Amino acid sequence: MKLIVIGCGRVGSTIAKRFASEGWDVTAIDEKESALSRLGEDWTGGFIVGHGMDTAVLREAGIEEADSVVVATDGDNTNLVIGQVAQKRFGIDCTVVRILDPARAEFYNKRGLRTICPTSTAIDALSDAVRTCVVPQREEVRA
Repeated sequence: MKLIVIGCGRVGSTIAKRFASEGWDVTAIDEKESALSRLGEDWTGGFIVGHGMDTAVLREAGIEEADSVVVATDGDNTNLVIGQVAQKRFGIDCTVVRILDPARAEFYNKRGLRTICPTSTAIDALSDAVRTCVVPQREEVRA
């Protein structure tokens, strides 16, 4: 299985390493060559310095043979454009895009782009955590 990861920060590099350790053929793309250090000295996958919106860079990474693309740069707009290019131009059905803005993530998700919104996930997890530690205490006080 072939995975292309665009954006090699904390999230992208961890995804790349995880899938490589599971035997996937992984190529990471980042604008900064220094991002390669996040993959570790034993990295055996591919790494391309370039912008994920550049179709020549995507082709060099092997997008035409890819089974999946993860887009996790630090910009929502960039991620959305790259994700749509991967999905619509190159036909990668399993394109997953990180979007920090919950409204934008929902908007594009409803239009067929797989979006992951860590902001929404954090809001839900924090809300659940507050409810689980406050509600039992209130019930104890009432008893």
